[in-house]
Amino acid sequence: MTAFILVSGMFTGTHIWQDTAARLTEAGAEAHAVALTGLDGPRGTSASGIDLETHIADVLAVIDSVGTAADRKIVLVGHDYGIHPALGAAGRRAERVDRVVHLDSAMPQDGVPALAAVPDQSLRERLAGAARDEPADGVLPPPAHDEWRLWGSTEGVPGAALERLTALAAPQPLGTLLQPLRLTGAVASVPTTGVLCTGNGTSIEMVQMLVGFGDPALRALTDPRVTFFELPTGHWPMLSCPAELTDVLLRAAAGEGHRLQPVDAAAPPPHLRPFLLDVPEVPRQRHGNVDLYLPDAQEPRPAIVFVHGGPVPADARPTPRDWPALTGYARYAAGDGAVGVVLDHRLHDLADYERAAADVAAAVELVRADPRVDADRIALWFFSGGGLIAADWLAAPPRWLRCLAATYPVLAPLPNWGLSGTRFHPAHAVAKAGALPVVLTRVGLEMPEIAATVEEFLAAAEDCGADVEVVDVPHGHHSFESLDRTDESRDAVHRAMRSVLERVSGRDVP
Repeated sequence: MTAFILVSGMFTGTHIWQDTAARLTEAGAEAHAVALTGLDGPRGTSASGIDLETHIADVLAVIDSVGTAADRKIVLVGHDYGIHPALGAAGRRAERVDRVVHLDSAMPQDGVPALAAVPDQSLRERLAGAARDEPADGVLPPPAHDEWRLWGSTEGVPGAALERLTALAAPQPLGTLLQPLRLTGAVASVPTTGVLCTGNGTSIEMVQMLVGFGDPALRALTDPRVTFFELPTGHWPMLSCPAELTDVLLRAAAGEGHRLQPVDAAAPPPHLRPFLLDVPEVPRQRHGNVDLYLPDAQEPRPAIVFVHGGPVPADARPTPRDWPALTGYARYAAGDGAVGVVLDHRLHDLADYERAAADVAAAVELVRADPRVDADRIALWFFSGGGLIAADWLAAPPRWLRCLAATYPVLAPLPNWGLSGTRFHPAHAVAKAGALPVVLTRVGLEMPEIAATVEEFLAAAEDCGADVEVVDVPHGHHSFESLDRTDESRDAVHRAMRSVLERVSGRDVP
């Protein structure tokens, strides 16, 4: 017998589990939805004294009520915020819990409050500021009907279910978000499963890519006791696809699921594999966080600034400006007469787009001030998650910006990134790009959640008549320059580079 203990997320209570719990029971399992203090029960209850520890105690009470039968497996399921009290309880009953399921939730760390997982950056900052000035006895009002998308994608949720979700939503006690989570070492011994909702912006492929960057915090995800599933839906699968969620939970309890590939210390990770083209060795000069690859020329030359993606862990070594793909592009540009520029910017977390954008702007000014650069002929080339930074340059392109390029870019914030209300939205900004030429390299085997942002951008570009050239790599993956050493990939790099060089230099490039 498996007993599933279901812990709901922010603003929600036991009601969201009704359909899933019924299906689990029909399948022969037990299902216990946890009534979290302040979120379940009569409305208008004071939030005074309700904090994360209160909710951990609520989960512990259900664990203890299930009993201790030797043949009974306990699986804790934490959705959204609910993973915080679930993990807190699992650490104190590790001998009783067989598995913890992260249902489209973050990876909480010891000592970090649940506030860190709130998707809206401005709201995080406001609540953190309020916590410094006054006791955390207040509440965060629940979203209105049309505001749920700010907390996660509502893809697949029927209209009637969304109306009920809104009607039954409860204010979230601030203490539950502001009190740091305290994890015991015992929780590390409990097997885990991540259920990723791709409609909310996360996939197994994306997690595997992040693991490849070498982030120590993600290394534990390659443990064979950690499994993953994907659901093609938004952030509330218990409302959008309860049958599919039930199947996944049963399979997770049985130890099934995808396992990530561990990083092979003897082989370079994808982002450190050699560039797919032979490019010339050219002089490189380092200026702070900016590297210039210089052509053999006497007069000032155009420059192409290559902007890496991310987020990239702050302690990743080597840093992006030494990654072979980026240095390969820069050397290619220098070999054809333009100054190639690679920089390190500080996009280490999704909350870092402001400072990363400032780093890019400062690097561009440094480059334009260099006497070897024609300050009136600059191109910017964005990769992957760095694509969101392109919004600034699309929204107000300066006269000296002769071309903007993007390769396998993210061109609209993913639903769970918390950036939907910010300026970092190229699919919106392209309407203001005017005559600025855009060269977009699109890969056919892109992660679906990123591919959707590219299509959104292209649709917006078509509506406003923007000058966009698409270079397609039908069989290419994200980071194809390192992964796909094919003639198709080489041709795509040649075509994109030729287009950018022609626009930035004002001459034909063979």
